[in-house]
Amino acid sequence: MKEAFLKFERWTTGAAMIGACLMMVAAVGLGVFQIVTRFVLEQPAEWSEILIRVSLIWMVFLGIPAAFRYGAMVSVDVLYRWSPPKVRRLLDWVVCLAALSLIGIIIWWGWDYAQRGSVQSMAGLESISMFWAYLALPVGGVFCVFGILGNLLDPIRMELETAQ
Repeated sequence: MKEAFLKFERWTTGAAMIGACLMMVAAVGLGVFQIVTRFVLEQPAEWSEILIRVSLIWMVFLGIPAAFRYGAMVSVDVLYRWSPPKVRRLLDWVVCLAALSLIGIIIWWGWDYAQRGSVQSMAGLESISMFWAYLALPVGGVFCVFGILGNLLDPIRMELETAQ
């Protein structure tokens, strides 16, 4: 069961990371497009700025699951380093439950914002609803749940390994 979940988690975290990378590429491409249209052609495209923002938001929320999975989130690790193994495992559970609580709030309110934003349109793109921008919060949050649980079942501590 554990191995099946970890395999599923690797797939979901990988898919989220690919999505985050694609959003980064989109933001960079739109940024170059915006620079060319504004400063070279002197006819700026109003819609490119909002799409850059939306793609960066999606990039962040799709990239966070990998950070959770690989233990690369910012942490205060002195207590963890000084603790015996049994206390470390307790700390893992406390951190997991705290992270899941936060992500649960992000999923709950993110979905609420997405639904409320469905009546708004994006500036410069009046035909596209803000629902799609706000949807990054609950979608990224769901991916985070798998990353957090994956780290609890199979801990990887990138931050502790690279700390000086």
